[in-house]
Amino acid sequence: MDDAEADAEVNEALASDDADDTEAALEAIEDEEEIDGALTDAEDDDFVSDSVVSADSEGDLELDAELEADAEAAPAADGESADAESAEAEAEPEEVDPYDAFRAELRFLPGKWYVIHSYAGFEKRVKQNIESRKSSMGMEDYVYQVEVPMEDVVEIKNGQRKLVTRVRIPGYVLVRMDLNEDSWSVVRHTPGVTGFVGNSHNPTPLRFEEAFNMLKSLVEIVEAPAAKTGGAKGGKAVSRSIPAEIDFEIGETITIKEGSFAGLPGSISEIKPESGKLTVLVSLFERETPVELSFDQVTKL
Repeated sequence: MDDAEADAEVNEALASDDADDTEAALEAIEDEEEIDGALTDAEDDDFVSDSVVSADSEGDLELDAELEADAEAAPAADGESADAESAEAEAEPEEVDPYDAFRAELRFLPGKWYVIHSYAGFEKRVKQNIESRKSSMGMEDYVYQVEVPMEDVVEIKNGQRKLVTRVRIPGYVLVRMDLNEDSWSVVRHTPGVTGFVGNSHNPTPLRFEEAFNMLKSLVEIVEAPAAKTGGAKGGKAVSRSIPAEIDFEIGETITIKEGSFAGLPGSISEIKPESGKLTVLVSLFERETPVELSFDQVTKL
């Protein structure tokens, strides 16, 4: 082999080694780029993960803040509700039976109740006279109160209804007093007084229930509006019933003045004060027929 051929082979070998080195260098560069890309992706993933975690943390903080605000608002709302219920309870006081209140008041009044006789029809005059004498004779500390019990009654005469106020116990006056010789003398020698009930010189006072029953007509009943559904929280409504005084008797003969049987006589067989009705037996075809009529449809013979 001559020198030229040897040089050619050497150059070829060198060229081949340079190509291999170049290829190896390129591969190393590509590997470095892949590693850098992977690291960059990893960093990007870490950044995204940190962002998500940060966002979740902020969301949790906001949710916790809302829950705390709701927890603080709940007691306040409960307090406002309790205050509203308390104010409503104060605005609607429980109803009290006026008779129970009067009974309690009467029980603790000083003195005792005595009954005195007077002339019928002069009860109010006797009351005025006793009040005048106790003032003029300085006995206010012994003679406390004078009452003439009254009552409202519906009188029905000739079919006409009329509300009247009258003395409940004609001929009697009630006096609350501490009994001694002076107070007894002031009351007993009042014009119109005929004496004390019982022992004239040592009268017996009324028992508490007797005094209450005779004086409860003094209680003023205010008619309340219709109760709400369910009642007034356990309170009980108090209504005042006015007795009716009827000017008819069972067996009495009357004349029918209105209706289909006008002009016919009849006999009263039943009286119904609560409804203002009478059951009258009318003779028709030789038979007694019961007819229901109101008080104002009949008149006395």
